[in-house]
Amino acid sequence: MHARLMHQDRDFMVPGKPSAATRGIDQDLELETILTAMAGGDALVHDVAAAAFRQAPHNDHASIRHRQGIMRDAIACPRVIRDLYQLTSEAVEGKRRSYYGVAGRSPTSIVYGSTEVLRIFVAVLRQLRTVAEEAAPRVSSQGLADLFAMLRTEFPDAFFDEIDGHLTKLRFPHGMLVSARLGPDFRGTDYVLHETPSDRRGIVQRLFRSDRSAYTFKIPDRDETGAKRLGELRDHGANLAANALAQAAEHMLGFFKMLRTELAFYVGAIALRERLNTYGVATALPEVVSSSRLAWRFRGLSDVSLVLTQNGAVVPNDLDADGKTVVVITGANQGGKSTFLRSIGQAQIMMQAGLFVTAETFTGPLHTSVLTHYAREEDHTMARGKLEEELSRLDELVRASTPGSLVLFNESFASTNEREGSEIARQVVAALRECGVAVVFVTHLHDFAKQLATRSWPDLLFLRAERTPDGARTFKILPGEPLATSYGEDLYHEVFERDGPVTGSRDE
Repeated sequence: MHARLMHQDRDFMVPGKPSAATRGIDQDLELETILTAMAGGDALVHDVAAAAFRQAPHNDHASIRHRQGIMRDAIACPRVIRDLYQLTSEAVEGKRRSYYGVAGRSPTSIVYGSTEVLRIFVAVLRQLRTVAEEAAPRVSSQGLADLFAMLRTEFPDAFFDEIDGHLTKLRFPHGMLVSARLGPDFRGTDYVLHETPSDRRGIVQRLFRSDRSAYTFKIPDRDETGAKRLGELRDHGANLAANALAQAAEHMLGFFKMLRTELAFYVGAIALRERLNTYGVATALPEVVSSSRLAWRFRGLSDVSLVLTQNGAVVPNDLDADGKTVVVITGANQGGKSTFLRSIGQAQIMMQAGLFVTAETFTGPLHTSVLTHYAREEDHTMARGKLEEELSRLDELVRASTPGSLVLFNESFASTNEREGSEIARQVVAALRECGVAVVFVTHLHDFAKQLATRSWPDLLFLRAERTPDGARTFKILPGEPLATSYGEDLYHEVFERDGPVTGSRDE
């Protein structure tokens, strides 16, 4: 039995701890804020969503479309998804609370313990099938339709009737019937556990029966050695049954765990969307296009982490970068450039994970990886300078990038002077572009932006943070050639309460 809610052809696996590079991307794009909102305190939802984000660049169109179909059903029928998740959680937690599975237990104990676990699992299966029968007419995705069809087909009433009968017999209400052969050294061999025939006679008939066709032996109450030997005989007889029952319980537990894991992704998605809706933030399932270039076309894109941090809607942005490979963003300090860059990275990962994005409409390509190179705090250990640290991370980024990768730069190479930083940035961008890597670069390095502007690349797009004549920031990112200033003096006047911005100066 398979869940198949994340991929059409395979189960979803949650890897181990993330790498240092992955943690850096999580930090730069503030993904932990999104994961926390999705989890709502549920550690499994958090870990599954984090794994889905890390694996997002490896998903193909089929997996994304598969998840988007289930996402539509989850949005339309959130109660169904949550009920299924709750039921599978009850099965897993029920197993955990049981005494079955403790190492070193005897076969007889395993038989009794696994029988009780199977009773829990069978009860949950009944409820899952009930949910499937009731919800089947309301879902349209292939993933949920296949899951519900499997639950209805594999677990008909006859299955539950039969398994209930077996589990009742495995309680051995009439004792355990075991046969054996006499082997070498007068030791028992070929132990077989038999179905115990029910004795329908009354108690008086059983007490005073005259049928003595079999020899009997009764162990005295205080004969501990005899009781121990009798227990060993029971264990020999129960061994095969214990193995079969333990395997059946583990098989069913594996199904519940896998189903619970894959449902956790959609449970988190529902929680995130409901919270965003309370702030009036638009969400949409994106359209995925087959292109390694920047085929982004979106309207009303918001930074998810900023929305969640501020507990309210933020200024959204539009973009048409269809056919572009390099996007350079310049403009006023604190004008929303870094926020805009972060919103793009978040949307790309969420789209490739199969989630919705925080936009009215969104069309984007698949990228083989999403990498970030953001400015970092100075190394307090003084082991190396800031520029050396930036170049070291750049080396790791270049090694990790492949044709079709997306790299997001935020104020990179600003730790050295304007001329050197601009030359490094220019050569890096040109090399990545030549290798088929898409780049979005937020920068205050005017020489760098000016050099690119003279190249007349057809796949180059300049954007600029909008600033009104009075110095106000609208946090809108609009098409615009780079200017020779970032209006740093606006911030000076704001901090020191001086009237009116001074324009035309250049921020170094």
